[in-house]
Amino acid sequence: MCRCPRLIARSSSIAALTTTLALASCATSNLIGPSNQLEVNNAVDDFQFQVSNLDRIVQTLTYTWECTGQQATIDISESITVGSAILTIRDDAGTTVHQEDLAQDNDTDTAVGAAGNWIIEVKFEGTSGTVNFRVQKKT
Repeated sequence: MCRCPRLIARSSSIAALTTTLALASCATSNLIGPSNQLEVNNAVDDFQFQVSNLDRIVQTLTYTWECTGQQATIDISESITVGSAILTIRDDAGTTVHQEDLAQDNDTDTAVGAAGNWIIEVKFEGTSGTVNFRVQKKT
């Protein structure tokens, strides 16, 4: 008695289930919406970011910010209960001058970099809570 057809049928069922689960996990990604009250103030030498009511958000936001100096101060106020929010700042030359998890609530300065258009990236990885930070040209 050959069990090959039954084995093939089971393998097909397992493949279909695996595909369904993979698609379902993609469909459950949470993005920032109106209920999160995202506020961004992107002015020369002064960048402010605030978002609240996060519920396991998985998203990356990227902004171009003009910094006329070579260094910036970072002030962080957060209440992250789950996940992380990685802040990465790159100078005009594309060099990373700062990177940290905002859940650490660490007020600090960036490294010295090239003045001009800096990139500010916030990567939410299953983040719940509130994130608020400010980046200003260091005087």
